[in-house]
Amino acid sequence: MVTDLLRPLTEEDLPLLTGDDVGFDYFGPRAPRLSVPAPDLNDQGGFAVVDVSGRLVGSVSWVWQRWGPNVQSRNPMIGIWLSAPARGRGLGTTAQRQLVDLFFRHTAVNRVEAHTDVENIAEQRALEKVGFTREGTTRGAQWRDGGYRDGHLYSILRNEWQTATA
Repeated sequence: MVTDLLRPLTEEDLPLLTGDDVGFDYFGPRAPRLSVPAPDLNDQGGFAVVDVSGRLVGSVSWVWQRWGPNVQSRNPMIGIWLSAPARGRGLGTTAQRQLVDLFFRHTAVNRVEAHTDVENIAEQRALEKVGFTREGTTRGAQWRDGGYRDGHLYSILRNEWQTATA
């Protein structure tokens, strides 16, 4: 049985979520977050990622995208950050799988997306293990570390998730 790796973020977590040491998460200076709102799947948000001992090892988050004018065209785009010691142990794959499951169980979305740098092979593998399909390359879509970067767009649809988890 897989332990739930997600829990609400707390203010004590914020200083420990320092960012990426390999450069994939450097988006430039940001205003410090002064408080942590309770997670709401229908709004922008995030969860802490903890290992099986309950130690904070990272975070997952989401923003909402819209592919059409109606509410049915909304979908979350998820992201993850893990501390260096937590990488390569399957924690990111499991945390993202649990987040996708929350969206499909507790919202009416048809699609969950993820976007990652073309050079972030570890994240691409994790997304594919969860069941995401690479849809294509987004050219110059992300401003990071002083320049525009290409990325890969991934998605998983509700019917694919239901088939995979049946």
